[in-house]
Amino acid sequence: MLTAEDKKLIQQIWGKLGGAEEEVGADTLWRMFHAYPPTKTYFPHFDLSQGSDQIRGHGKKVVAALGKAIKNIDNLSQALSELSNLHAYNLRVDPVNFKLLAQCLQVVLAVRLGKEYTPEVHAAVDKFMSAVAAVLAEKYR
Repeated sequence: MLTAEDKKLIQQIWGKLGGAEEEVGADTLWRMFHAYPPTKTYFPHFDLSQGSDQIRGHGKKVVAALGKAIKNIDNLSQALSELSNLHAYNLRVDPVNFKLLAQCLQVVLAVRLGKEYTPEVHAAVDKFMSAVAAVLAEKYR
């Protein structure tokens, strides 16, 4: 469960992305596809090379969805309901991939933010992304 301090840290760190959301999303997806090759199976039509328009476009969508979740952090189920339905019923994405994406996002944030990505921030982002993954996997049950 996210504490008030966790929520504050998440909102602060997200604010530090300052216009680099598309790049963060693209770097996260590229890392996921290359660190965990089975995740590529859901994107057979994508150019999976680093910086491709397709990775950048989808990365932008991913980060926008996370931004929406942060803005609605007290009601993640409602904020992510459409995405949960899409991933469970249409795309049939293995829920393990949500956790892999979370790991890759954490690495990208740590590299980008350096010393600002403190252990406390890391823990807060980890809890938040675990909550997001749980919501996205709700419809699988």
